[in-house]
Amino acid sequence: MMLRQLGTSLVGLMVASLPLTLSAHEVSQRISPKVMVITMFAGEAKPWLDNERFTQKVVVPGLSKAFPEVSCTDAGLCIVTTSMGYANAASSVSALVYSGRFDLSQTYFLIAGIAGVDPADGTLGSAHWARFAIDGGLQNTIDARDMPSDWTTGYVAIGASRPGEKVELKYGSEIYRLHEDLLQKAYSLTKDMELADGDTAKAYRSRYAAAPANAAPRVSICDTISMDTWWHGSRLGTAMEAWAKLITNGEANYCTTQQEDNATLTSLRRGADANLLDFDRIAILRAASNFDREGSGQTPVESLTAKSGGYIPSVTNAYRVGAKFAHAVVADWQNWSVGVPK
Repeated sequence: MMLRQLGTSLVGLMVASLPLTLSAHEVSQRISPKVMVITMFAGEAKPWLDNERFTQKVVVPGLSKAFPEVSCTDAGLCIVTTSMGYANAASSVSALVYSGRFDLSQTYFLIAGIAGVDPADGTLGSAHWARFAIDGGLQNTIDARDMPSDWTTGYVAIGASRPGEKVELKYGSEIYRLHEDLLQKAYSLTKDMELADGDTAKAYRSRYAAAPANAAPRVSICDTISMDTWWHGSRLGTAMEAWAKLITNGEANYCTTQQEDNATLTSLRRGADANLLDFDRIAILRAASNFDREGSGQTPVESLTAKSGGYIPSVTNAYRVGAKFAHAVVADWQNWSVGVPK
């Protein structure tokens, strides 16, 4: 039973069941966000904080010490910043979900951040809605200097004997598929948006021979790989592409790479299993701050350490595209509250 279905006669039971001791008055004062934006660091949060009118700040025990508050507008748009990486993302989102300070039963969650991008699918500043989130780290890894000569990569599924061998997935967090109706609605609302760009980004992307890498940024649908390790280069990119396809039966086309999304989704999945939120109301938007592999005439190290000019366009577009979606939800809440409008 979702929390919104509980009658007022059960307020005492609700208080007793919450992880923190809250009075009946505190329960009645809980905020019911229409959209909860999840960012991972200050640079991602800044455009939201600068451009939205956040009038409420709620301190939540268990959030990162660097970002201890959830900020909300009077209209029902809220933002939380987790700090970067799996441990921070999972811990902060769990603290939010179980804090008792929010009724999240109807909330839409928007993960909005930056990422690396496969030049076959995007460019600096491009914005990508994800269908699949795939954990790239739940694999065995053999150092390339030690792997058999007929292996193309040192990444091997846990329990497999060689790359490309499919096994039963054991962790339950290797793959998340997001709700298709919400994905398509978010894309349709934003697909024709003009995106921010920059002179440095324009010059840098000319290193790549073909579109979309050397073209202007755009909005698209493709998939995202999560991993705490910042891997880089064509060989590792090819290995990750193969992993994504292997564990999704060929369905996934990864384009963005980031550190947190599978951890965030696992925390939200647990919250949904506890009837505290709706897992079908989650969207992932990642905007490209860098390419995940080298361009023409570069080594992977040179690509990894290059100043590509993608950062400012990426944080700008993560906000610009994300806000377009969030504002649509808030403005038409009568319809969005009952599900994704047709």
